[in-house]
Amino acid sequence: MLYSQRLIVLRNKMDNEGLDAVWVIQPENRRYLSGFKAPDPQFTESAGSLFITQEEAILITDSRYGTEAEEEAPHFEVRVIKGEAAKALGNIILETGAKRVAFEENYVTWQLYRELMEKLGQGPELVPIQGLIREMRQIKDPYEIKALKASAQMVSSIMGEIIGWMNPGLTEREVAWQIHTLAYRRGAEDLAFPPIVASGPNGALPHAVAGERKIGPDEPIVLDMGVKLNGYCSDITRTVFLSEPPAEFRKIYRIVREAQQKALEVMRAGLMSDEVDGVAREVIKKAGYGEYFGHSLGHGVGLATHEAPRVGPLKPVRLEAGMVVTVEPGIYIPGKGGVRLEEMVLIQEGGVELLTTDPNFYQF
Repeated sequence: MLYSQRLIVLRNKMDNEGLDAVWVIQPENRRYLSGFKAPDPQFTESAGSLFITQEEAILITDSRYGTEAEEEAPHFEVRVIKGEAAKALGNIILETGAKRVAFEENYVTWQLYRELMEKLGQGPELVPIQGLIREMRQIKDPYEIKALKASAQMVSSIMGEIIGWMNPGLTEREVAWQIHTLAYRRGAEDLAFPPIVASGPNGALPHAVAGERKIGPDEPIVLDMGVKLNGYCSDITRTVFLSEPPAEFRKIYRIVREAQQKALEVMRAGLMSDEVDGVAREVIKKAGYGEYFGHSLGHGVGLATHEAPRVGPLKPVRLEAGMVVTVEPGIYIPGKGGVRLEEMVLIQEGGVELLTTDPNFYQF
């Protein structure tokens, strides 16, 4: 029923856009529409794609995934192909008689596009789609909200355990490995992304890679982690200290926490995303650290860790009830370190519901 309803919504959008078919290759969109879970082994190697018209719903894959596809996507006709994917897809397009076929331009290589065009000749038209399915995925349905809450609860408990377990002298990589271990022990499918463990000056790098640096007792440690549970991601960040931090970082921590709390207080359905970003950004700017907050306030979370909507100063969108986003202001001082605090929230008509629940905040 869940996937049938999503196909109905997609087909209505196709009709409004004058599209005969949609070719879906992005792994998260594949799973969202069909239930087929297989990830792509790498960017140039696909586990399969969907070809959807008003009448047909076809899942194209190869012999590695045929059994899983049959079990996981019963609403789709599964076609296990041999040989070139472009040739097989071209045959399906010609067979269905589709004239305007939408495709996900960000997930199709130039080589695959060129081979497909050679197969189709001057017949069907390939039309790039910017956000047809992305827009559908922005608003989470009750099943997705339940899955996201469970994922957020799991990562919150892991965060709490990691903070209680850490001590000076551990390397960033050892902490990252412990995050991996706890996630798999708790039953996560996978990590949502490689965990960030950024100590001391490495904390000034928003997406630092955990390395062999040993954690010191009186420096900020940025911990950013997420898990995948039932396909859905979570994302949480805390900045912690293993002893009394320097005065400068107590100040920075207070500013970041104030920026986050004020953004959470105003965030609600109907507000523009750049307005919420602006509330947090103004707190940091007034405190004299505006140049040290370079990224957006947050992003959507779902089947992917980073998805629409973006909560930032560029390309603003109206926030709607059912969106799940992060709120993660930060200040990053090159050569010294950084502070970032991140919560996952469900947007509602009158405010937000916190999905992440780890209580490890300081009252400096």
